[in-house]
Amino acid sequence: MLALAAGLSLGVLVTAATAECTKLGFTVNDYGKDGPTADAKKLLDKHIAEQMSQRGIAKYTVGKKDVSCELFLDFIVFDEHTCKAEATVCWPGGAPSTGGITGSIPPAAKAKTTPKQ
Repeated sequence: MLALAAGLSLGVLVTAATAECTKLGFTVNDYGKDGPTADAKKLLDKHIAEQMSQRGIAKYTVGKKDVSCELFLDFIVFDEHTCKAEATVCWPGGAPSTGGITGSIPPAAKAKTTPKQ
């Protein structure tokens, strides 16, 4: 049983080491707080799908979505909030990554990568 657990944890480490990740976000400014919170989450999903599609990444995972809101305008009868939804997006290593994607490059790939000038 211990050998199985050790094998499973090694598999998880190898998978995590070959994954590339980035944090993506989307900001919405609107009246109230509930509306922009929901819109930021919904539009973040759309933004993530578009970004991954543009990069040719079909399989990816999205981590927990965090939403933070700040009061933008405070009038007595209504208020306006700016809400930002963020999530970490990961995909298997070796997938194409271009402009704007940040994350770790596996050590083997670093040796083969030459910067374009």
